[in-house]
Amino acid sequence: MKLGDGVEQAIHSVTLMATLPAEGLLSAAALAEFHGVSTSYLLKHLQALSGAGIVNAVSGPSGGYQLAKSAEEISLLDIVLAVEGPEPAFRCKEIRRNGPKPLAKRYYKAPCQINAAMLRAEQAYRQALRAVTVAQLIAEVKNDDDGSLAKRSCAFFDLNMRQLSSKS
Repeated sequence: MKLGDGVEQAIHSVTLMATLPAEGLLSAAALAEFHGVSTSYLLKHLQALSGAGIVNAVSGPSGGYQLAKSAEEISLLDIVLAVEGPEPAFRCKEIRRNGPKPLAKRYYKAPCQINAAMLRAEQAYRQALRAVTVAQLIAEVKNDDDGSLAKRSCAFFDLNMRQLSSKS
């Protein structure tokens, strides 16, 4: 299974936003700069995250993005589904019924075993992603950080963080 680059960008962006103070915002341009990615490409995924209720988009010249939920409430699966959509990775087209001299329909009453196996694998994959929250990722990063990552983020926030105004 191959996930698009947008999934990685979205997970990193959500994780970074989870470390903002409660009233903090980051613009799409700032998030893209921090991760060294295209702003326009990231913006597409931020909009998907906003549509899924994972982030809040605050419009205006001093607007930006912040989490709409706590980091404990956001799973990796939530982010993947927001970016990639809810469809299963494998979509059975029932090609076993094609080709020369196809068999009668009575031979195809049971679901395709390949489709069933792929759906079981997808369920396991989704369950594994559902079990990991953004808060858990942050805790793991903090455990491995010698202070350099936190220092980098704080310095970046000092330059780029916006404050949610009471008018928003």
